[in-house]
Amino acid sequence: MTKRQEKWRRHGARYKARRRAVDVLFEAEARDVDPMSIVADRTELARVPENQVAPIADYTRQIVLGAAEELDAVDAAITRFLSDQWELGRIPAVDRAILRMSVWELIFNPEVPTATAVVEGVEIASEYSGEQGAPYIHAVLDDVAKHLDELRAAAAPAPAEEADSAEASDSLDD
Repeated sequence: MTKRQEKWRRHGARYKARRRAVDVLFEAEARDVDPMSIVADRTELARVPENQVAPIADYTRQIVLGAAEELDAVDAAITRFLSDQWELGRIPAVDRAILRMSVWELIFNPEVPTATAVVEGVEIASEYSGEQGAPYIHAVLDDVAKHLDELRAAAAPAPAEEADSAEASDSLDD
């Protein structure tokens, strides 16, 4: 067994779910499709044992759905902390997928400790990305982590939006 395989085996279910979410987000961007359609496809394929497709973990589904729904806010946070020489569209697609997964966890999933989201994102980057990818991703995630209160406040729906949303769902129930 290689060192990489040993490292992979000692990680828990959440780490594996994060890796799978990065795979789905990367594939969705490469194919220009909704990432949830990939989740649906994989879920369907996993029902047939002969397909040898692993089922999609609930946490993978949560990350992919969250990152897709909050893509504008996630990308805005990433863009804000990219160095002056970079634009979001110019960084490697795998790095974008890793950043989107990690930044979504940081801003929108408060049950994940900040340090965990950063460390896991950097570790995935060290496996998936180029030589400069992990340090660069680490720097961006550290900056996002330093501004979490501000980013979470900006991403939270305004009270008027919440009331409008509640009224709209109430009228649908009638």
